[in-house]
Amino acid sequence: MIRIKRGIPLIDQHNKKFMYGGKFGGNFIPETLKKPIDDLTKLFTKLRKDKKFLKERDYYFKNYIGTPTPFIKLENLTDHLGGAQIYAKVVSEANGGAHKIYNATVHCLIAKRAGKKFIIGDTGAGYAGKMLSMAAKKFGLKCKIFMGTKDIKRQRPNVRAIKKNGAEIVAVSTGSQTLVDAVSECMRYWVANNDTTNLCVGSTVGPNIFIKICAWSTAQISRELIKQIKEEFGKLPNRIKLINCVGGGSSAAGFWNEFMDTDAEFIGVEAGGPQNSSLHAAPLTNGSKIGILHGAAQYVIQNKEGQIGSTESISAGLDYPGISPLHCYLKDAKRAKYTSASDEEALHAYQLVSKLENISPSLEPSHAFAEAIKIAPKLKSTDIIVVNSCGDSIKDKDIIKERLGAYNR
Repeated sequence: MIRIKRGIPLIDQHNKKFMYGGKFGGNFIPETLKKPIDDLTKLFTKLRKDKKFLKERDYYFKNYIGTPTPFIKLENLTDHLGGAQIYAKVVSEANGGAHKIYNATVHCLIAKRAGKKFIIGDTGAGYAGKMLSMAAKKFGLKCKIFMGTKDIKRQRPNVRAIKKNGAEIVAVSTGSQTLVDAVSECMRYWVANNDTTNLCVGSTVGPNIFIKICAWSTAQISRELIKQIKEEFGKLPNRIKLINCVGGGSSAAGFWNEFMDTDAEFIGVEAGGPQNSSLHAAPLTNGSKIGILHGAAQYVIQNKEGQIGSTESISAGLDYPGISPLHCYLKDAKRAKYTSASDEEALHAYQLVSKLENISPSLEPSHAFAEAIKIAPKLKSTDIIVVNSCGDSIKDKDIIKERLGAYNR
């Protein structure tokens, strides 16, 4: 049986082959990537202990990203539903409107330390690309963003922002034309250009070093949150549920990190897709088998031939056939529970939350709010629910307008 190790950072709970629980992760990469991966691993291992680098990171987190982000009680939603007390960590208040800014900023700082002048990244919802283009502009790096043509069409506000920041968008028209193909093309480009270019993987996926950097960066969310919760309640409540949407898994990894050795309950919500469709983006909820995707072993949606299966979700940021090895590990260790919400449930959650509260979650965290709305009435008033509102709905205004008839802020 897989067990979580107490007192050891989640990202470091792998064996010598970088496998979590002996089953997930690893570095399944071509020989041409071995040296750049090894070099980046050595550099990051050093920088994690470098007081000057940590001071620099914290400076930009505070003065560029705008940490800490708010922790608020959703009183109207709580009163409307009854049952549990519902709170939100409003990470969408960070510079740029989403949690992806933490990972992007750290990757740019690492690129500067490595003496690289170019940085590339993948994006689905457009947030990872938007944030990397922002950070690249801030730190004087030239930037390319790889994005599926399907996502370019449905995430036009973030596409405009990426271009405004001076980054080049590389349209990926192969395969499903979504995030999974954008990641693949981005990695292929890095193979040929790693001597001058740093790669920023936009989530906790890919070879181990990218999982580590992303989770380490986004852990800022839970470092703030655990302090804010203790300030609010005087201690960590006995019955607290931390609910987060899960696509690649970066925001959830950051949201839960500092609570690993506590009794807080983790609930991850995958994209269940349209209600009247067999397609989804929920490999953990739907019993997918282990496969290799983007250099790491994980649960992957597959077809009968064992190839990467088709996915569908209203949320571009959750529309991914795999899942971070960290979440595979947490699931099999029974440290986190995973469920899914349909497109329709996410839209309803967006409507209700934005109507009752002064926040407007994107379609990614709307999946997490859907689960909170579902379970809160069944719980006691002494139960606490905290939802990570990790993105702002402005990027989804075209989809929301099409599906609901109007988009109001």
